[in-house]
Amino acid sequence: MSVEDRINELGYHLGEPPPSLGRYVRCVVTDGFAFTAGHGPFDEFGQVSVRGQVGGELSLEQGQEAARLSVVSCLASLKSALGSLDNVDRIVKLLGFVNCARGFTDTSAVMNGASELLIDAFGESGVHARSAIGTTVLPGGIPVEIELIARVA
Repeated sequence: MSVEDRINELGYHLGEPPPSLGRYVRCVVTDGFAFTAGHGPFDEFGQVSVRGQVGGELSLEQGQEAARLSVVSCLASLKSALGSLDNVDRIVKLLGFVNCARGFTDTSAVMNGASELLIDAFGESGVHARSAIGTTVLPGGIPVEIELIARVA
């Protein structure tokens, strides 16, 4: 079963990568690695699907879902650059920013949503290093922004 099939079984679908919001590309592949730009929780049509602060308007569970949608957006850009997610040898690193209400400190739990999806989709090759950083604002009021690094087969 392909990685994309496993993602579909989890209830997510890779659409077209969301458009760049500035003068950058969504994914760069070089020297055997792929680096994505920061991605928010876009739907399969490239539209922001959720806005707000985790621990404020959004619950922890809603933040975890935003993290899953953000990493799915990263994977859409990765697929576009590589042709197939089956060309990913390993997810190496995940960097996540969480738009937190004052006093919310559970950024790691929010990012678990994305990490668990990657492990479910890629198996052991989806286990990765990770950083989870809390902030009080993200572009467009999105709750989560994620970038990832993958080793390419």
